[in-house]
Amino acid sequence: KLAAEFPSEDIVLMTASPVIKAVTNFKQVSKTLEEFEVEEQPSSLLEKRYPNIKVIQSGVKQLKSDEHKIYTDDGKEYIYEKLCLCAGAKPKLIVEGNPYVLGIRDTDSAQAFQKNLAQAERIVVVGNGGIALELVYEIQGCEVIWAIKDKAIGNTFFDAGAAEFLIPKLTAENPGTPIACKRTKYTVEGTDEKERPTAASDKLGSALGPDWHEGLHLKGTKEFAHKVHIEILCEVKKIHLQQEFIQLQQTSLAFPKEEKNVQPDEVLWPVYVELTNGKIYGCNFIVSATGVVPNVEPFLDGNNFAVGEDGGLEVDEHMHTSVPDVYAAGDICTAAWEPSPVWHQMRLWTQARQMGWYAAKCMAADTLGESIDMDFSFELFAHITKFFNYKVVVLGKYNAQGLGSDHELMLRCTKGHEYVKVVMQNGRMMGAVLIGETDLEETFENLILNQMDLSAYGEDLLNPDIDIEDYFD
Repeated sequence: KLAAEFPSEDIVLMTASPVIKAVTNFKQVSKTLEEFEVEEQPSSLLEKRYPNIKVIQSGVKQLKSDEHKIYTDDGKEYIYEKLCLCAGAKPKLIVEGNPYVLGIRDTDSAQAFQKNLAQAERIVVVGNGGIALELVYEIQGCEVIWAIKDKAIGNTFFDAGAAEFLIPKLTAENPGTPIACKRTKYTVEGTDEKERPTAASDKLGSALGPDWHEGLHLKGTKEFAHKVHIEILCEVKKIHLQQEFIQLQQTSLAFPKEEKNVQPDEVLWPVYVELTNGKIYGCNFIVSATGVVPNVEPFLDGNNFAVGEDGGLEVDEHMHTSVPDVYAAGDICTAAWEPSPVWHQMRLWTQARQMGWYAAKCMAADTLGESIDMDFSFELFAHITKFFNYKVVVLGKYNAQGLGSDHELMLRCTKGHEYVKVVMQNGRMMGAVLIGETDLEETFENLILNQMDLSAYGEDLLNPDIDIEDYFD
Protein backbone atom coordinates (compact mmCIF):
# COMPACT_ATOMS: atom_id res chain seq x y z
CA LYS A 1 0.00 0.00 0.00
CA LEU A 2 2.86 2.37 0.84
CA ALA A 3 4.70 1.54 -2.37
CA ALA A 4 1.60 2.39 -4.37
CA GLU A 5 1.01 5.64 -2.42
CA PHE A 6 4.64 6.80 -2.83
CA PRO A 7 6.00 5.34 -6.07
CA SER A 8 9.11 7.53 -6.00
CA GLU A 9 10.08 6.95 -2.35
CA ASP A 10 12.18 4.08 -1.00
CA ILE A 11 10.07 1.63 0.93
CA VAL A 12 12.05 -0.87 3.02
CA LEU A 13 10.58 -4.11 4.32
CA MET A 14 12.70 -5.58 7.08
CA THR A 15 11.97 -9.21 7.93
CA ALA A 16 13.80 -12.02 9.70
CA SER A 17 12.13 -14.55 7.41
CA PRO A 18 13.39 -15.44 3.91
CA VAL A 19 9.83 -15.63 2.61
CA ILE A 20 7.02 -13.11 2.77
CA LYS A 21 3.34 -13.78 3.40
CA ALA A 22 1.13 -12.73 0.51
CA VAL A 23 -2.64 -12.52 0.48
CA THR A 24 -4.07 -14.50 -2.45
CA ASN A 25 -7.55 -15.43 -3.73
CA PHE A 26 -8.97 -12.37 -2.02
CA LYS A 27 -12.78 -12.25 -2.02
CA GLN A 28 -14.90 -9.43 -0.65
CA VAL A 29 -17.76 -11.58 0.69
CA SER A 30 -19.81 -8.63 1.90
CA LYS A 31 -19.26 -5.06 3.07
CA THR A 32 -16.99 -6.05 5.97
CA LEU A 33 -16.38 -9.79 5.46
CA GLU A 34 -13.26 -10.76 3.56
CA GLU A 35 -12.06 -14.20 2.63
CA PHE A 36 -8.52 -14.90 1.49
CA GLU A 37 -5.68 -17.34 1.65
CA VAL A 38 -2.21 -16.62 2.92
CA GLU A 39 0.65 -17.89 0.85
CA GLU A 40 4.38 -17.86 1.36
CA GLN A 41 6.27 -16.32 -1.55
CA PRO A 42 9.89 -15.46 -2.20
CA SER A 43 10.47 -11.78 -1.40
CA SER A 44 11.84 -11.21 -4.92
CA LEU A 45 8.23 -11.38 -6.20
CA LEU A 46 7.33 -8.33 -4.13
CA GLU A 47 10.41 -6.43 -5.32
CA LYS A 48 9.53 -7.28 -8.93
CA ARG A 49 6.00 -5.98 -8.54
CA TYR A 50 7.06 -2.74 -6.85
CA PRO A 51 10.50 -1.51 -7.94
CA ASN A 52 10.63 0.97 -5.01
CA ILE A 53 10.41 -1.80 -2.37
CA LYS A 54 13.62 -3.23 -1.00
CA VAL A 55 13.40 -6.34 1.21
CA ILE A 56 16.10 -6.67 3.85
CA GLN A 57 16.36 -10.09 5.42
CA SER A 58 17.53 -9.57 8.97
CA GLY A 59 16.18 -9.44 12.49
CA VAL A 60 16.04 -6.14 14.34
CA LYS A 61 18.44 -5.67 17.24
CA GLN A 62 17.44 -2.21 18.39
CA LEU A 63 15.30 0.80 17.61
CA LYS A 64 16.64 4.26 18.48
CA SER A 65 13.55 6.35 17.87
CA ASP A 66 15.12 9.65 18.92
CA GLU A 67 17.69 9.20 16.12
CA HIS A 68 15.15 7.64 13.72
CA LYS A 69 17.44 4.62 13.36
CA ILE A 70 17.01 0.85 13.24
CA TYR A 71 19.92 -1.47 14.01
CA THR A 72 19.75 -4.96 12.50
CA ASP A 73 21.24 -8.25 13.73
CA ASP A 74 23.85 -8.19 11.00
CA GLY A 75 25.34 -4.95 12.40
CA LYS A 76 23.91 -2.49 9.88
CA GLU A 77 21.92 0.66 10.62
CA TYR A 78 19.04 2.19 8.66
CA ILE A 79 17.54 5.66 8.92
CA TYR A 80 13.78 6.04 8.52
CA GLU A 81 11.42 8.95 8.06
CA LYS A 82 8.39 6.96 9.12
CA LEU A 83 8.35 3.48 10.63
CA CYS A 84 5.56 0.94 11.04
CA LEU A 85 6.12 -1.97 13.44
CA CYS A 86 4.33 -5.13 12.32
CA ALA A 87 6.35 -7.73 14.23
CA GLY A 88 3.29 -9.77 15.18
CA ALA A 89 3.12 -11.93 18.27
CA LYS A 90 4.84 -15.01 19.60
CA PRO A 91 3.33 -18.14 21.12
CA LYS A 92 2.69 -18.11 24.88
CA LEU A 93 4.34 -21.37 25.87
CA ILE A 94 3.17 -23.14 29.04
CA VAL A 95 6.85 -23.70 29.92
CA GLU A 96 9.98 -22.42 28.23
CA GLY A 97 12.87 -24.63 27.20
CA ASN A 98 11.25 -28.06 27.61
CA PRO A 99 12.06 -30.25 24.57
CA TYR A 100 8.70 -32.05 24.90
CA VAL A 101 6.63 -28.85 24.70
CA LEU A 102 5.95 -27.52 21.19
CA GLY A 103 4.38 -24.15 20.51
CA ILE A 104 2.58 -23.77 17.19
CA ARG A 105 2.34 -20.39 15.55
CA ASP A 106 4.27 -20.50 12.32
CA THR A 107 5.06 -22.78 9.42
CA ASP A 108 8.38 -23.94 10.88
CA SER A 109 6.80 -25.05 14.14
CA ALA A 110 4.00 -26.76 12.22
CA GLN A 111 6.62 -28.83 10.38
CA ALA A 112 8.43 -29.74 13.60
CA PHE A 113 5.08 -30.82 14.96
CA GLN A 114 4.38 -33.03 11.97
CA LYS A 115 7.75 -34.79 12.36
CA ASN A 116 7.09 -35.51 16.02
CA LEU A 117 3.56 -36.68 15.34
CA ALA A 118 4.72 -39.36 12.91
CA GLN A 119 6.18 -41.31 15.85
CA ALA A 120 3.54 -40.39 18.41
CA GLU A 121 0.94 -42.63 20.02
CA ARG A 122 -0.49 -40.05 22.38
CA ILE A 123 -0.20 -36.28 22.66
CA VAL A 124 -1.63 -33.71 25.03
CA VAL A 125 -2.99 -30.49 23.49
CA VAL A 126 -3.33 -27.50 25.80
CA GLY A 127 -5.36 -24.48 24.71
CA ASN A 128 -8.75 -23.61 23.37
CA GLY A 129 -8.38 -21.18 20.49
CA GLY A 130 -8.46 -21.56 16.73
CA ILE A 131 -5.19 -23.47 16.35
CA ALA A 132 -6.05 -26.01 19.08
CA LEU A 133 -9.46 -26.59 17.48
CA GLU A 134 -8.02 -27.19 14.03
CA LEU A 135 -5.24 -29.36 15.34
CA VAL A 136 -7.43 -31.70 17.32
CA TYR A 137 -9.76 -32.13 14.36
CA GLU A 138 -7.00 -32.80 11.84
CA ILE A 139 -4.96 -35.31 13.87
CA GLN A 140 -5.58 -38.94 13.05
CA GLY A 141 -4.16 -42.20 14.33
CA CYS A 142 -2.99 -40.74 17.62
CA GLU A 143 -4.67 -40.46 21.01
CA VAL A 144 -5.31 -36.85 21.95
CA ILE A 145 -5.87 -35.62 25.48
CA TRP A 146 -7.21 -32.10 25.09
CA ALA A 147 -6.93 -29.91 28.21
CA ILE A 148 -9.04 -26.75 28.18
CA LYS A 149 -9.57 -24.18 30.90
CA ASP A 150 -13.17 -23.51 29.86
CA LYS A 151 -16.34 -25.57 30.05
CA ALA A 152 -16.62 -25.92 26.28
CA ILE A 153 -14.32 -26.20 23.28
CA GLY A 154 -13.47 -23.27 21.03
CA ASN A 155 -14.22 -20.73 23.71
CA THR A 156 -12.58 -17.85 21.83
CA PHE A 157 -14.97 -18.30 18.94
CA PHE A 158 -18.12 -19.92 20.28
CA ASP A 159 -20.31 -20.63 23.22
CA ALA A 160 -21.16 -24.06 24.61
CA GLY A 161 -24.04 -24.49 22.14
CA ALA A 162 -21.81 -24.14 19.11
CA ALA A 163 -19.28 -26.46 20.74
CA GLU A 164 -21.96 -29.12 21.21
CA PHE A 165 -22.87 -28.74 17.54
CA LEU A 166 -19.25 -29.38 16.51
CA ILE A 167 -18.35 -32.20 18.95
CA PRO A 168 -19.91 -35.05 16.89
CA LYS A 169 -17.41 -34.23 14.14
CA LEU A 170 -14.58 -35.05 16.53
CA THR A 171 -15.80 -38.55 17.24
CA ALA A 172 -16.77 -39.35 13.65
CA GLU A 173 -14.59 -42.23 12.47
CA ASN A 174 -14.06 -40.81 9.01
CA PRO A 175 -13.65 -37.04 9.03
CA GLY A 176 -14.80 -36.78 5.41
CA THR A 177 -12.61 -35.82 2.51
CA PRO A 178 -10.86 -32.54 3.05
CA ILE A 179 -11.50 -29.94 0.40
CA ALA A 180 -8.49 -29.51 -1.88
CA CYS A 181 -6.37 -26.54 -0.95
CA LYS A 182 -5.36 -24.31 -3.81
CA ARG A 183 -2.39 -22.70 -2.25
CA THR A 184 1.15 -23.41 -3.28
CA LYS A 185 3.76 -23.84 -0.64
CA TYR A 186 7.20 -22.33 -0.66
CA THR A 187 9.72 -23.81 1.66
CA VAL A 188 12.97 -22.16 2.36
CA GLU A 189 15.74 -23.66 0.28
CA GLY A 190 18.57 -25.35 2.08
CA THR A 191 17.03 -25.24 5.53
CA ASP A 192 17.55 -28.95 5.95
CA GLU A 193 17.05 -30.60 9.26
CA LYS A 194 20.77 -30.91 9.88
CA GLU A 195 21.13 -27.15 9.63
CA ARG A 196 18.16 -26.42 11.81
CA PRO A 197 18.82 -27.27 15.44
CA THR A 198 15.54 -27.77 17.28
CA ALA A 199 16.51 -25.06 19.74
CA ALA A 200 16.01 -22.54 16.96
CA SER A 201 12.36 -22.28 17.96
CA ASP A 202 13.02 -18.90 19.54
CA LYS A 203 13.77 -17.55 16.08
CA LEU A 204 10.32 -16.41 15.09
CA GLY A 205 8.88 -17.57 11.81
CA SER A 206 5.92 -15.81 10.30
CA ALA A 207 2.43 -16.52 11.60
CA LEU A 208 0.35 -19.31 10.13
CA GLY A 209 -2.36 -18.51 7.65
CA PRO A 210 -5.95 -19.64 8.16
CA ASP A 211 -5.47 -22.96 6.35
CA TRP A 212 -2.04 -23.77 7.72
CA HIS A 213 -2.71 -27.46 8.33
CA GLU A 214 -3.51 -28.13 4.67
CA GLY A 215 -0.93 -30.29 2.99
CA LEU A 216 0.59 -31.32 6.31
CA HIS A 217 0.34 -35.04 6.84
CA LEU A 218 -1.06 -35.06 10.37
CA LYS A 219 -1.15 -38.75 11.17
CA GLY A 220 0.22 -40.61 14.17
CA THR A 221 1.19 -44.28 14.39
CA LYS A 222 -2.21 -45.86 15.08
CA GLU A 223 -4.77 -47.15 12.61
CA PHE A 224 -7.84 -45.22 13.78
CA ALA A 225 -9.12 -41.79 12.81
CA HIS A 226 -10.10 -39.70 15.84
CA LYS A 227 -9.51 -40.54 19.47
CA VAL A 228 -10.00 -37.40 21.50
CA HIS A 229 -10.61 -37.11 25.22
CA ILE A 230 -11.41 -33.63 26.52
CA GLU A 231 -10.50 -32.58 30.07
CA ILE A 232 -12.48 -29.43 30.84
CA LEU A 233 -12.00 -26.68 33.41
CA CYS A 234 -8.35 -27.48 34.01
CA GLU A 235 -4.89 -26.18 33.29
CA VAL A 236 -1.42 -27.67 33.37
CA LYS A 237 -0.12 -27.76 36.94
CA LYS A 238 3.25 -29.37 36.30
CA ILE A 239 5.17 -31.22 33.63
CA HIS A 240 7.30 -34.20 34.72
CA LEU A 241 10.01 -35.89 32.69
CA GLN A 242 10.03 -39.69 32.85
CA GLN A 243 12.65 -39.96 35.63
CA GLU A 244 10.92 -37.37 37.83
CA PHE A 245 7.63 -39.15 37.35
CA ILE A 246 9.05 -42.52 38.43
CA GLN A 247 10.40 -40.90 41.59
CA LEU A 248 6.99 -39.34 42.33
CA GLN A 249 5.50 -42.84 42.62
CA GLN A 250 2.18 -41.49 41.36
CA THR A 251 -0.27 -43.25 39.07
CA SER A 252 -0.88 -41.97 35.58
CA LEU A 253 -4.06 -42.72 33.65
CA ALA A 254 -4.67 -44.76 30.53
CA PHE A 255 -6.69 -43.21 27.70
CA PRO A 256 -10.27 -43.14 29.06
CA LYS A 257 -12.54 -45.56 27.21
CA GLU A 258 -15.68 -45.06 29.28
CA GLU A 259 -16.06 -42.12 31.60
CA LYS A 260 -16.57 -44.26 34.71
CA ASN A 261 -13.87 -46.82 34.29
CA VAL A 262 -10.50 -45.07 34.43
CA GLN A 263 -7.57 -47.49 34.46
CA PRO A 264 -3.99 -46.82 35.51
CA ASP A 265 -1.56 -46.71 32.60
CA GLU A 266 0.85 -49.62 32.03
CA VAL A 267 3.04 -47.74 29.54
CA LEU A 268 6.05 -45.59 30.39
CA TRP A 269 5.90 -42.26 28.52
CA PRO A 270 8.69 -39.75 27.78
CA VAL A 271 6.80 -36.96 29.55
CA TYR A 272 3.87 -36.58 31.96
CA VAL A 273 1.35 -33.80 32.38
CA GLU A 274 -0.18 -33.15 35.78
CA LEU A 275 -3.45 -31.21 35.46
CA THR A 276 -5.00 -28.94 38.08
CA ASN A 277 -7.89 -31.42 38.38
CA GLY A 278 -5.44 -33.95 39.86
CA LYS A 279 -5.20 -36.24 36.84
CA ILE A 280 -1.85 -37.24 35.37
CA TYR A 281 -1.44 -38.40 31.76
CA GLY A 282 1.70 -39.65 30.05
CA CYS A 283 2.32 -38.74 26.41
CA ASN A 284 4.96 -38.44 23.67
CA PHE A 285 4.80 -34.67 23.65
CA ILE A 286 2.69 -31.66 24.54
CA VAL A 287 1.37 -29.03 22.15
CA SER A 288 1.05 -25.61 23.69
CA ALA A 289 -1.62 -23.75 21.72
CA THR A 290 -2.39 -21.23 24.43
CA GLY A 291 -2.49 -18.02 22.43
CA VAL A 292 0.08 -15.35 21.70
CA VAL A 293 1.79 -12.34 23.27
CA PRO A 294 2.71 -9.24 21.24
CA ASN A 295 6.32 -9.41 20.05
CA VAL A 296 7.52 -6.06 21.43
CA GLU A 297 10.90 -7.07 22.94
CA PRO A 298 13.38 -5.55 20.45
CA PHE A 299 11.61 -2.18 20.39
CA LEU A 300 10.96 -1.22 24.02
CA ASP A 301 14.49 -0.60 25.24
CA GLY A 302 15.28 3.13 25.34
CA ASN A 303 12.01 4.14 23.66
CA ASN A 304 9.03 5.63 25.39
CA PHE A 305 6.20 3.42 24.11
CA ALA A 306 2.83 3.34 25.83
CA VAL A 307 2.06 -0.37 26.27
CA GLY A 308 -1.47 -1.78 26.61
CA GLU A 309 -2.66 -4.22 29.29
CA ASP A 310 -2.24 -7.10 26.84
CA GLY A 311 1.38 -6.17 26.23
CA GLY A 312 0.87 -4.57 22.81
CA LEU A 313 2.08 -1.13 21.67
CA GLU A 314 -0.84 1.26 22.10
CA VAL A 315 -2.00 2.95 18.89
CA ASP A 316 -4.50 5.78 18.40
CA GLU A 317 -7.16 5.92 15.68
CA HIS A 318 -4.47 6.76 13.14
CA MET A 319 -2.32 3.74 14.09
CA HIS A 320 0.22 6.06 15.72
CA THR A 321 2.17 4.77 18.71
CA SER A 322 3.14 7.20 21.48
CA VAL A 323 6.54 7.66 19.79
CA PRO A 324 6.77 10.27 16.97
CA ASP A 325 6.83 8.87 13.40
CA VAL A 326 6.38 5.30 14.66
CA TYR A 327 3.19 3.43 13.77
CA ALA A 328 2.18 -0.15 14.58
CA ALA A 329 -0.29 -2.61 13.06
CA GLY A 330 -1.44 -6.18 13.51
CA ASP A 331 -0.77 -8.48 16.46
CA ILE A 332 1.94 -6.26 17.95
CA CYS A 333 -0.43 -3.34 18.58
CA THR A 334 -3.25 -2.65 21.00
CA ALA A 335 -6.12 -0.53 19.70
CA ALA A 336 -6.34 2.28 22.26
CA TRP A 337 -9.08 4.28 20.57
CA GLU A 338 -12.73 4.25 21.63
CA PRO A 339 -14.02 1.34 19.52
CA SER A 340 -17.35 1.16 17.70
CA PRO A 341 -19.97 -0.65 19.86
CA VAL A 342 -19.80 -3.73 17.60
CA TRP A 343 -16.05 -3.95 16.95
CA HIS A 344 -13.29 -5.35 19.16
CA GLN A 345 -9.67 -6.22 18.55
CA MET A 346 -8.74 -9.87 18.10
CA ARG A 347 -5.33 -11.08 16.93
CA LEU A 348 -6.39 -12.57 13.61
CA TRP A 349 -5.14 -12.51 10.03
CA THR A 350 -8.13 -10.49 8.83
CA GLN A 351 -7.52 -7.67 11.29
CA ALA A 352 -3.76 -7.68 10.67
CA ARG A 353 -4.39 -7.17 6.98
CA GLN A 354 -6.91 -4.35 7.54
CA MET A 355 -4.69 -2.60 10.08
CA GLY A 356 -1.64 -2.80 7.80
CA TRP A 357 -3.54 -1.31 4.88
CA TYR A 358 -5.05 1.44 7.03
CA ALA A 359 -1.69 2.22 8.71
CA ALA A 360 -0.19 2.84 5.26
CA LYS A 361 -3.05 5.23 4.47
CA CYS A 362 -2.46 7.06 7.76
CA MET A 363 1.30 7.31 7.13
CA ALA A 364 0.55 8.75 3.70
CA ALA A 365 -2.02 11.24 5.04
CA ASP A 366 0.37 12.42 7.79
CA THR A 367 3.21 12.86 5.31
CA LEU A 368 1.01 14.88 2.95
CA GLY A 369 -0.64 16.81 5.79
CA GLU A 370 -4.12 15.53 4.94
CA SER A 371 -6.86 14.41 7.31
CA ILE A 372 -8.21 10.89 7.17
CA ASP A 373 -11.34 9.11 8.44
CA MET A 374 -11.30 5.90 10.43
CA ASP A 375 -11.42 2.94 8.05
CA PHE A 376 -14.80 1.27 7.59
CA SER A 377 -13.42 -2.15 8.52
CA PHE A 378 -13.29 -1.01 12.17
CA GLU A 379 -17.05 -0.37 12.24
CA LEU A 380 -17.99 -4.02 12.68
CA PHE A 381 -16.03 -7.04 13.86
CA ALA A 382 -16.33 -9.60 11.06
CA HIS A 383 -14.38 -12.80 10.59
CA ILE A 384 -14.84 -15.80 8.34
CA THR A 385 -13.01 -19.08 8.81
CA LYS A 386 -13.43 -22.86 8.73
CA PHE A 387 -13.62 -25.24 11.65
CA PHE A 388 -14.12 -28.98 11.26
CA ASN A 389 -14.86 -28.36 7.56
CA TYR A 390 -17.80 -26.07 8.37
CA LYS A 391 -17.85 -22.48 7.21
CA VAL A 392 -17.87 -20.27 10.31
CA VAL A 393 -18.81 -16.57 10.31
CA VAL A 394 -18.61 -14.44 13.44
CA LEU A 395 -20.01 -10.89 13.47
CA GLY A 396 -20.05 -8.06 16.01
CA LYS A 397 -20.25 -8.99 19.68
CA TYR A 398 -20.83 -12.63 18.74
CA ASN A 399 -20.16 -13.87 22.28
CA ALA A 400 -21.93 -10.88 23.89
CA GLN A 401 -18.47 -9.46 24.71
CA GLY A 402 -18.85 -6.55 27.11
CA LEU A 403 -22.65 -6.54 27.03
CA GLY A 404 -23.00 -7.71 30.64
CA SER A 405 -26.21 -9.57 31.45
CA ASP A 406 -28.28 -7.09 29.48
CA HIS A 407 -28.76 -9.17 26.33
CA GLU A 408 -30.64 -12.17 25.00
CA LEU A 409 -29.65 -14.96 22.64
CA MET A 410 -31.70 -16.52 19.87
CA LEU A 411 -30.72 -19.88 18.42
CA ARG A 412 -31.51 -22.08 15.49
CA CYS A 413 -29.71 -25.37 15.07
CA THR A 414 -30.05 -28.25 12.63
CA LYS A 415 -27.83 -31.07 13.77
CA GLY A 416 -24.96 -31.76 11.39
CA HIS A 417 -26.12 -28.97 9.08
CA GLU A 418 -26.16 -25.47 10.56
CA TYR A 419 -25.99 -23.48 13.77
CA VAL A 420 -27.23 -19.90 13.94
CA LYS A 421 -27.01 -17.71 17.02
CA VAL A 422 -27.81 -14.02 17.33
CA VAL A 423 -27.08 -11.70 20.24
CA MET A 424 -29.83 -9.13 20.82
CA GLN A 425 -29.87 -6.06 23.06
CA ASN A 426 -32.91 -3.78 23.40
CA GLY A 427 -34.40 -5.24 20.23
CA ARG A 428 -31.26 -4.60 18.19
CA MET A 429 -28.90 -7.18 16.79
CA MET A 430 -25.40 -6.87 18.32
CA GLY A 431 -23.67 -10.00 17.08
CA ALA A 432 -24.05 -13.39 15.42
CA VAL A 433 -22.37 -16.78 14.96
CA LEU A 434 -23.16 -18.67 11.75
CA ILE A 435 -21.87 -22.21 11.26
CA GLY A 436 -22.59 -24.03 8.00
CA GLU A 437 -23.91 -22.67 4.70
CA THR A 438 -26.52 -20.34 6.18
CA ASP A 439 -26.34 -17.51 3.61
CA LEU A 440 -27.35 -15.10 6.35
CA GLU A 441 -24.07 -13.21 6.77
CA GLU A 442 -24.90 -10.24 4.58
CA THR A 443 -28.37 -9.71 6.01
CA PHE A 444 -27.11 -9.96 9.59
CA GLU A 445 -24.15 -7.69 8.85
CA ASN A 446 -26.57 -5.01 7.65
CA LEU A 447 -28.94 -5.48 10.60
CA ILE A 448 -26.03 -5.07 13.04
CA LEU A 449 -24.61 -2.05 11.18
CA ASN A 450 -27.88 -0.14 10.86
CA GLN A 451 -29.09 -1.05 14.38
CA MET A 452 -32.69 -1.37 13.24
CA ASP A 453 -35.23 -2.13 15.99
CA LEU A 454 -36.23 -5.77 15.45
CA SER A 455 -38.38 -6.29 18.54
CA ALA A 456 -41.52 -6.56 16.41
CA TYR A 457 -40.22 -9.77 14.76
CA GLY A 458 -39.46 -11.64 17.96
CA GLU A 459 -38.63 -15.29 17.45
CA ASP A 460 -39.57 -15.08 13.76
CA LEU A 461 -36.19 -13.53 13.07
CA LEU A 462 -34.74 -17.04 12.91
CA ASN A 463 -37.80 -18.86 11.62
CA PRO A 464 -36.47 -21.16 8.86
CA ASP A 465 -39.78 -20.84 6.96
CA ILE A 466 -39.38 -17.12 6.56
CA ASP A 467 -36.87 -15.97 3.97
CA ILE A 468 -35.33 -13.26 6.10
CA GLU A 469 -32.86 -12.25 3.38
CA ASP A 470 -35.70 -11.34 1.06
CA TYR A 471 -37.57 -9.61 3.81
CA PHE A 472 -34.79 -7.15 4.68
CA ASP A 473 -33.48 -6.81 1.14
